[in-house]
Amino acid sequence: MMLNVYLAGEIHSDWRDAIVAACDGLDIDWSGPVTDHAASDDCGVAIFGAEDDKFWHDRKGALLNAVRTRTALGRCDVLVVCFGEKYRQWNAAFDAGYAAALGKPIIVLQPPEHDHALKEVDAAANAVARTPDEVARALRYIVTGRL
Repeated sequence: MMLNVYLAGEIHSDWRDAIVAACDGLDIDWSGPVTDHAASDDCGVAIFGAEDDKFWHDRKGALLNAVRTRTALGRCDVLVVCFGEKYRQWNAAFDAGYAAALGKPIIVLQPPEHDHALKEVDAAANAVARTPDEVARALRYIVTGRL
């Protein structure tokens, strides 16, 4: 079985690389957000022109990134969303909600200390993992049907 997996959420650690490496050899097409923070923030003004007000600068980038993200989420078979320990990932919560509205299966990756804060996200998820290895093992099972 071939899967298109979208890796959403926290961009300040190597969790994506760990999952992709652990799934080597599986028929998975990976996608995700632009993880170059500056490129993601500045894409709108780089394409559509500068803004004097930071609000409009950020809004142009957010709207363009929303087109990219919604398109990718619409195409994915499974969403894996990671909530990291240090930064608030408001966009990851949006991605999970959007994917849930589309009926996409969701695997959440989060530390135990986020359980209460993410209880609604977890309720919409099909699985909650604690480590990238657990996510990779789940994807391996989904693709191959073997443990």
